[in-house]
Amino acid sequence: MTVDLTRRNFIIAASATLGAFTLGFRLAPATAQTTSPDEINAWLTISPDETVLIRITRAEMGQGSMTGLAQMLAEELDCDWAKVKTDFVLPGASQARADVYGDFQTGGSGSIRELQQTMRQAGATARDMLISAAAAAWKVNKGECAASNGVVSHRGSGRSTSFGRLAKAASGFEPATAVELKDPKHWRLIGKSIPRLEALEKVTAKVTFGIDVSLPGMLHAAVRMAPNAGGSVKSFEAAAISSRPGVRQVFQVDARTIAVIADGWWQAETAIADLPVIWDESPSANVSSASIALMLSEGLETDDPFTGMTTGNVTEGLGAAVKTISAEYAFPYQAHAPLEPINATAVWTPERCEIWASTQDAGAMLDVIVDASGLPASRCEVHRTFLGGGFGRRLYSEFAHLAVLIAKARPGVPVKMIWSRQEDMTHDLYHPTTRAKLVGGLDKDGNLLAFHIRVAGQSIRAVHAPRRLQGNGDPHMLNGLNQNSFNYSIPNLLVDLAMRNPPIMPGAWRGVHVNQNVFYVESFIDELALAAGRDPLEFRRPLLRRNPKLLAVLEAAAERIGWSNPQPNRHHGIAGAFATESYVAAAAEVSIVNGALKIHRMVCAIDCGIAVNPGLISRQLEGGLAFGLSAALFGECTVDKGAIQETNFDGYAIVRMNDMPPIETIVMPSGGFWGGVGEPPVVVAAPALFNAVSSALGRRIRSLPLKNHKLVGGA
Repeated sequence: MTVDLTRRNFIIAASATLGAFTLGFRLAPATAQTTSPDEINAWLTISPDETVLIRITRAEMGQGSMTGLAQMLAEELDCDWAKVKTDFVLPGASQARADVYGDFQTGGSGSIRELQQTMRQAGATARDMLISAAAAAWKVNKGECAASNGVVSHRGSGRSTSFGRLAKAASGFEPATAVELKDPKHWRLIGKSIPRLEALEKVTAKVTFGIDVSLPGMLHAAVRMAPNAGGSVKSFEAAAISSRPGVRQVFQVDARTIAVIADGWWQAETAIADLPVIWDESPSANVSSASIALMLSEGLETDDPFTGMTTGNVTEGLGAAVKTISAEYAFPYQAHAPLEPINATAVWTPERCEIWASTQDAGAMLDVIVDASGLPASRCEVHRTFLGGGFGRRLYSEFAHLAVLIAKARPGVPVKMIWSRQEDMTHDLYHPTTRAKLVGGLDKDGNLLAFHIRVAGQSIRAVHAPRRLQGNGDPHMLNGLNQNSFNYSIPNLLVDLAMRNPPIMPGAWRGVHVNQNVFYVESFIDELALAAGRDPLEFRRPLLRRNPKLLAVLEAAAERIGWSNPQPNRHHGIAGAFATESYVAAAAEVSIVNGALKIHRMVCAIDCGIAVNPGLISRQLEGGLAFGLSAALFGECTVDKGAIQETNFDGYAIVRMNDMPPIETIVMPSGGFWGGVGEPPVVVAAPALFNAVSSALGRRIRSLPLKNHKLVGGA
């Protein structure tokens, strides 16, 4: 069964309205897959009614990338922004056209920085073709014509015409192999805080998230999966619930999963909640938070670490130090906990398989449903929706595999699978847990002479990309601690790693490994400053002599928070990082009265090089701090008998309005590079807060979350 979605089928087939003009940066010629003789490529159509449709490959999950990507293309196209619309590219359509759209993955704060060249080049090439068409029609020199705001004009005669009128003719011109992009000083859209394109439709509930999908004749599925890592189904009594109203089918989907299909999701969920089932526990049933902590602690003392970065001789440096300080830190498992739980709607027949889902990587999801459906990619499609939160969780598509297997039980019928909040929380792919041991040596003047950082913990790549491991280590675990991202200039430095992999499933979590590594280093730098009798910001300045951009955002955040002039009984903390090619800093102002923490203010400053949309960036900084504060204050997943114990927001809290401080943002682009903005504020939220809290307490707290610590002063 194929459900007809006319607008999306228009995109799949790349069919243009009569006279429409379609173009992309990857300037492949028209092929047998294209259905319109006017089509040149894939990124852009201009219709006779002047509508400019820009196609988006990356996910829109609240970060505003849909608007930013369109903004860059429209800048070079010089169209009328009021006429711009967007739509999602479907991966099946891309694959049918030799993968013309490239990568669909939305992660690592990469949408803008990875596609900026592609989108700008697409717009510039289209503008050049429109100008060529106008010049040919007027029989004038192309250099005498210019485009602006959706109109091409001829300087000599004063003639002008619109993009929509030129589009059909323009589509017949050969795209230039190279076009010159605008000088940034001539930008009129890039750098402006343009409202989000989809904002109105979101607030008026006109957009579709995965959980909103509704198809004719649709049934609903609820699932239960083995609670402990590696567990499986031993037996269950389907007859106990099969006769309930609305229940259509009770069956085992795979080794670890049982599903109930019913007329409504609540019928399915309440039925499966009462299903008698016996789980076959795996060896991981002996795993607990305590046993994992012991495993990581052993790693901190191993004699066989993986060496990451080394400068000078740390052993000699520590031996020559006048004062040596050491500390151990810990970072727990964290859940993604998006407000939209995992869900997908699938339709399967022996001839075709389609799925509607919130995904951060539609291309990878297409591969998954090809595998699950048993059909070739040409007979499969992923219909992309808006995301009610991703944070890295929806980079993984194992749930789509499950949805297709469930749909295969009802051929030709759409089946919407929704995980309950409990299933979502206990079958996540968690931010991995790690620990760190840090040792620093100071010389007689209080300067940092030597620094040794040992990290022990879980590798994401060991599960998802084992071929990218190097011997007994995973360099990805040292993001934030490698040559490209470590902030400080220290004469003697050693960073090493003990990879230890408990059976709990890890996954990318907004900021990934940079989160814990920056927390460790920025917290310990404050400890070293205290030992040296120096102000933490002043202590950082000489260490950042080769990193002026990071120092600039640190000083901007410090100045805004009132670092040099704190109010009575208020305490400040600061932290900085280089993350996803951007320089970011956060500063916090707190007080603690009778063991109660009050976060009065936070400031976040970022230099992302080029700020495509400063308004979007400010909102990203605010949201990123909120996400990071949730982790710092409350976020912790604990393990017992191989299973995650936190099943809902009562046990795994996120910040609420009364927890959230006022936030001030400073967007200070220095130009010349393209950095990410979604993850950097998350990275600095926890260390800035913990540095402020530790200052208020007069003692150091070295593990997340704060809810586990009594906030009273003293040792």
